[in-house]
Amino acid sequence: MIARQEYLENLVRFRDKQLIKVVTGIRRCGKSTLLELYQDYLRADNVSDEQIISINLEDGDYAEIETSKQLYAFVNERLQSGKKMYIFLDEVQRVAEFQKAIDSLYVKKNCDVYITGSNAYLLSGELATLLSGRYVEIKMLPLSFKEYVSAFPKGSDARRLYADYTQNSAFPYALELNEPKDRRQYLQGIYDTIVLKDIVARRKFPNVEMLKSVTRFMFNNVGNTCSAKSIADTMTSADRKISVHTVESYLSALTDSFIFYQIGRYDIKGKQYLKTGDKYYAADVGLRVALLGNKKTDLGHILENVVFLELLRRGYEVYIGKVGRTELDFIAIGGEGEEYYQVAYTVIDADGKTLERELAPLAAIGDHNPKYLLTMDYTPLTSHNGIKQLNVLDWLLK
Repeated sequence: MIARQEYLENLVRFRDKQLIKVVTGIRRCGKSTLLELYQDYLRADNVSDEQIISINLEDGDYAEIETSKQLYAFVNERLQSGKKMYIFLDEVQRVAEFQKAIDSLYVKKNCDVYITGSNAYLLSGELATLLSGRYVEIKMLPLSFKEYVSAFPKGSDARRLYADYTQNSAFPYALELNEPKDRRQYLQGIYDTIVLKDIVARRKFPNVEMLKSVTRFMFNNVGNTCSAKSIADTMTSADRKISVHTVESYLSALTDSFIFYQIGRYDIKGKQYLKTGDKYYAADVGLRVALLGNKKTDLGHILENVVFLELLRRGYEVYIGKVGRTELDFIAIGGEGEEYYQVAYTVIDADGKTLERELAPLAAIGDHNPKYLLTMDYTPLTSHNGIKQLNVLDWLLK
């Protein structure tokens, strides 16, 4: 089992704080395992088993818990007077009006509440209103490259591990499957569960095959500018007529289920957010390979996808940058200000034109915030007029 140390430290930091801890993320990214690791931490800190109430609401043993009242009653009768109680509710969105039970448990002085969910619905609408200001969200992703590498012997070739990471998947359990066929079946199962259980069952979409077609289109276009209209036009031109409104509904559902992340554009010089030119990145590029096959020509966009997810893990708010007529891959906004990132698989060519092209958006930015060019090239630490060129694998592993 890989210790998800950064996520674990987040839970430890908020322990016993008067806040509901909400762990969100795509199915099978490790939310349940994180709760198990945290419960082990509590036991090691002299918390007894009687003080821990842990319920996985997808487990058939709890199938009778269907309503908020039933959930509250089940937990309440197990509470112990005079003792701090730690309550873990996994995939809580399966219970109707679950937020009412959470609110009732939250107000009890001896209850520390932790919940997980695989859909952004968990923190939308009524729940957000009812629990406003009373929860903290911990956004979980599949394994980072650094976490993935930790599962292999020290000194393993990082470049080879990166190739495996992007092809075999970053879902933790995929590491347990040695046969490519088994991994494909496992990833296909995750995909089908998300589409059929998290999207179709909730949104009541009548045309499952059209939804799958749009999903495949999105996987095939990670890192490309997409709009609902451009997707609808492309599908319609391929004799699969679909309305812009339907595509918008599909995109909303896909991002709500955390299978894709939407990233907007920001005009660096004008200091304003732009309404057009969004891109989408996948929560796991291995899932993309399982569905579409391995396309060697997409190495650059796959690397962009990996860097984008890593910036999210590090707590940044991420946008595409518009710099005049050029485009910057990522603006990362954090507690210390803005950082700028350009990502290229390689900038080594005979005439230096590739390096010149990749540096251009960074060079056009007039402020003095940190600027980085990330590539797979192994070169000595290089600075181009203040722009640091780094090996992306070193950056991912630091």
